[in-house]
Amino acid sequence: MADTSVHQAIAHWKNWLRHEKRVSPHTYEAYERDVSEFQAFLLDHLGKTPEIKDLENLRTTDFRAFLAVRKNDGLTATSLARVLSSVRSFFKKLEKDKLLHNPYIKSVRSPKKPTRLPRALSVQESRQLMAAADVPQNWTDARDLAVFTLLYGCGLRIAEALSLNFDQKPDGDVLMVMGKGNKERLVPVLPIVRSAIEAYVTQCPFAFEAQGPLFLGKQGRRLGARHIQLRTQTLRRQLGLAEDVTPHVLRHSFATHLLENGGDLRTIQELLGHASLSSTQRYTDLETEKLLKVYNAAHPKSKG
Repeated sequence: MADTSVHQAIAHWKNWLRHEKRVSPHTYEAYERDVSEFQAFLLDHLGKTPEIKDLENLRTTDFRAFLAVRKNDGLTATSLARVLSSVRSFFKKLEKDKLLHNPYIKSVRSPKKPTRLPRALSVQESRQLMAAADVPQNWTDARDLAVFTLLYGCGLRIAEALSLNFDQKPDGDVLMVMGKGNKERLVPVLPIVRSAIEAYVTQCPFAFEAQGPLFLGKQGRRLGARHIQLRTQTLRRQLGLAEDVTPHVLRHSFATHLLENGGDLRTIQELLGHASLSSTQRYTDLETEKLLKVYNAAHPKSKG
């Protein structure tokens, strides 16, 4: 790969993201777009089409100049942090493939993201949303309810729920989930979750295949996230809920309600599939006092 062009290197990196890292489609699209913007920046910044050697020779000031351009384009600190993460991922792959070594990309400080926690639904609002979705007029209603029940009852990401195949359908008390970074985790399955899925499977007019998708669209193909997002939008407006209520809020509500009812952070971290405890803390919408109480109850040193 010594003579690999930047264009080929980007293609290898994208293939690595999709098939080895198994990032979500949303992350893949964002990373692909960010590195494409970086490539366009370098064309203007260097005055020529960049080569691998040019990438190796970039310094901290060059990367900062790129971030400054994107900031002038109107990107927020959160988006700029993702942009830097995208470029770092690309350079990490280049280094892994022994195409270059550029230590300067690691020295660029990530823009500080504002601390903003997504608002969880209250228990009552969660029940209202599930009840509103429980309108068994046809098989697609049963399917949507099954998806919502998985998100709220098991804390799944929408991509995790919709990527399930039929042979992964929960028949027992636990479900094996393939999460971010190709990491597997076990999550408990409540009877109501199994019942919702079975009701959908019974009503679905299509024949299921063991290695085929569990959740099907009207054409018999794997259901896309966009449909669930639109259905959530319809339900939140019907119930008068906030405009920021998305399918992901059901996962956030799952974690928050567990914590509010005495669940410990480590267990919730495992259920959500977070790599670090700090990620789980962002899902808690509790006052500092309540959060400290959980820590003190769990930490052995607090026992004196």
